[in-house]
Amino acid sequence: MLFDETTLRKLNQLTLVASRVRTGAIKGERRSSRRGSSVEFADYRDYSPGDDLRRIDWNIYARLERPFIKLLEEEEDLAVHILIDGSLSMNSGEDDLHKFKYALHLAAGLGAIALSSGDVLTIGFLQNGKVTDDFGPTRGQAALPRLFRFLEALEAGGETNLNNSLREYSITPRRTGLVVLISDLLTPTGYETGLRNFLGRGHEAALVHVLAPDEIDPPFAGDLQLVDMETDQVQDISLDGSLRQSYKAHVQKWIQSTQAECRKQSIRYLQLTTDSPWDQALLLEMRRAGVVK
Repeated sequence: MLFDETTLRKLNQLTLVASRVRTGAIKGERRSSRRGSSVEFADYRDYSPGDDLRRIDWNIYARLERPFIKLLEEEEDLAVHILIDGSLSMNSGEDDLHKFKYALHLAAGLGAIALSSGDVLTIGFLQNGKVTDDFGPTRGQAALPRLFRFLEALEAGGETNLNNSLREYSITPRRTGLVVLISDLLTPTGYETGLRNFLGRGHEAALVHVLAPDEIDPPFAGDLQLVDMETDQVQDISLDGSLRQSYKAHVQKWIQSTQAECRKQSIRYLQLTTDSPWDQALLLEMRRAGVVK
């Protein structure tokens, strides 16, 4: 199990944030700041596994022999799409600092929040410029064990091409909603075009940028041979104090430019390093970034 019951109870108090009304979004079970202002009947929708059986209209079921859920006026749901970068560059770091394991914990936490809120959850696994695996769409807390099994079976590998992967996911017919990309963004072809595809189709987007501490502040010195994890390309360097400072400044400039680009495109951005506890990132940092509330 990716986290314990205590953490799960804390996550169940949160909801994912979509600041604008989504075209085509249906009413549902999502906890809303407006909840309680009205309990008037609004509509029906098909029953989905995990829905509260108390919400089934048994009179409709007796007539049509199909289960339908009664929806109330002030309830709404959200389509949540969590996209995980599964490239080999994510397979770095030791133990609790491992980037891919950290990303899986974040995806599990965000997925648990979506399922507890009655949102419709889909997860896409991105590798080699494709969507190589997916989970959902599904809703309801009954899907949580399946979500954990899905995530625990994933393995990082292959090269990164986020633009191609994001495009493939975006052109598949899906309900418009909130897209959360979890990635280290270590891709030579960029990510901007891929995320803009989602914005153009009416989605909202959030980017969770995950890096290991030594990618921001390398602990090395002297004559080194660097090997690209994804391409096996080799680069010999002599890392002295001056070059190390130049590298750190370049990384900070990259992070700041990414943040500025996201701000320009109205994409919520959160940069995390794996030495920051993942549960704190979910419960505190994502709140500050406006991803959850």
